[in-house]
Amino acid sequence: MSEPEVYDAVVVGSGAAGGWAALKLTRAGLKVAVIEAGRKLDPARDFTDHTPSSQLPLRGKALPKTVREGNPVQSQSYAFTEHTHQFFVSDKDQPYGTPADRPFTWIRARQVGGRTQTWGRVSLRFSDLDFKAARRDGQGIDWPLSYAELKPYYDEVERFVGVSGQAEGLPQLPDGRFLPPMKLSCGEQLLRKAVKKKFGRTLTIARAAVLTQDLEGRAKCHYCGPCERGCVTGSYFSSPVSTLAAAAKTGNLTLLPDTVVSHVTESDDGRARGVMCLGADGQSFEVRGRTVVLCASTLESTRILLASTSTRFPDGLGNRSGVLGHYLMDHVGASVAMSVVPSLRGVKDSSGERPTTFYIPRFQNLKGGGRDFLRGYGFQGASHDCGPGSAFVSKGIGAGFKSALKAPTPEWYVWLVGFGECLPRAENQVKLSRTLKDRHGLPSLDIDMRYGDNESAMVKHMAVSAAEMLATIGAEAAGPYAGPPGSSVHETGTARMGRDPKTSFLNAFNQSHEVKNLFVMDGAAFPSSPCQNPTLTIMALAARASDHLVSELKKKNL
Repeated sequence: MSEPEVYDAVVVGSGAAGGWAALKLTRAGLKVAVIEAGRKLDPARDFTDHTPSSQLPLRGKALPKTVREGNPVQSQSYAFTEHTHQFFVSDKDQPYGTPADRPFTWIRARQVGGRTQTWGRVSLRFSDLDFKAARRDGQGIDWPLSYAELKPYYDEVERFVGVSGQAEGLPQLPDGRFLPPMKLSCGEQLLRKAVKKKFGRTLTIARAAVLTQDLEGRAKCHYCGPCERGCVTGSYFSSPVSTLAAAAKTGNLTLLPDTVVSHVTESDDGRARGVMCLGADGQSFEVRGRTVVLCASTLESTRILLASTSTRFPDGLGNRSGVLGHYLMDHVGASVAMSVVPSLRGVKDSSGERPTTFYIPRFQNLKGGGRDFLRGYGFQGASHDCGPGSAFVSKGIGAGFKSALKAPTPEWYVWLVGFGECLPRAENQVKLSRTLKDRHGLPSLDIDMRYGDNESAMVKHMAVSAAEMLATIGAEAAGPYAGPPGSSVHETGTARMGRDPKTSFLNAFNQSHEVKNLFVMDGAAFPSSPCQNPTLTIMALAARASDHLVSELKKKNL
């Protein structure tokens, strides 16, 4: 019998982190296997970006009954529609547990590309205000790296994936390597001037992983519709059309879709040997690697590690500290309902029909701890007309509809959504379930998370500041509504990085303190949850960690 192939790296997960690990490692000459639990998508069959609602059985206004009833969690996502439900897992096939009084909304995807098929694409850098927050207020631990150390990787990621945006010179939101920005609408320009004049706050176009210029064979965005339906031109970043495609061109990539990882296997000397898998036929097999890189998403990577037990590591591979599974975080989000902008009634402007929001960066506690709460929050939002041709109202047919498109719009609206930092707490945790299993017979997770007093105070402050900003243009705020943890789909933590092996699971390079050839490069590594969207930082960390992996492998330290 021949010896099984041993890859230089086995990467579990093909989304934002997995795509970057694959790209960096294959370009360095390593032989890499990328393992994905879901299928490879066919854009011709699965993407519906150019499919009008009139061609769908329910005209895009509702979900098929079996889909809706079988997915009580996934259907809570704004992106889960008749056009897009094929991009999400089945709640029936992938259950998880929560306490009755502490719900958690776990939005998931299993397909090549993961959630990069449906993400919101807002791409924001963290700063040292975020990386060094703990030393200022004593909550949690500092990140074991600085902005200066991560900056070259932010630059690299932005250049490759294409991030459009406007430089603003704000220390709490560092500028990046931007493609030309998209335009603010009339309502947004009005609000930008008003909040700057009255409060000194900045409203800018959100930095977004959407092309405004052709890049690396990908066409610039042509503003065709909701991005979560898929993008046949590859104008927004998803790993299949960007990082994974580039990795495949090296000839060093082996992609294994429809392959579920149950656990990491361990060698006699305590190193990671590979991963145990279940194929589409239900058969078990092992994929071996000199290094193992988990990029399966925050909670799935942690589930795999918790299931990877041995005499040496009875509580999960590399988990002597007991930190694994703890310090789960998700942004606390507070929606502020739409409000009419009276001064723009009758104005016609199509600038709001674009695939990103505006962004109001954090303006709280920039110089020290807060009186009402610690850390801070930012706002995303938009202002648009609600005429017949808007993305929000699309009714009518024929000559009458065409005429209506040219008519002055009756109303303009503005909306804001706050995203606030959740403090890291050990009691917010996940464990392997003793009762629930997925359709493959693998243990599911029990998730126990709640927001604390700090998050509650932050939500109240969001409502006040949103109302005062909207009032500057004569609009009135309604709300707020704060969803349960998980609703923001920005879950992080549970395998955090840090300098002390007694209080963290990973070092500064996303590398296990205990198992040197084991890396976790997704959001599980976050020791805190800054209010900016996490995906850009996940990709930058994965790029940095991959360079470290290559260096250590060449030195034979792994």
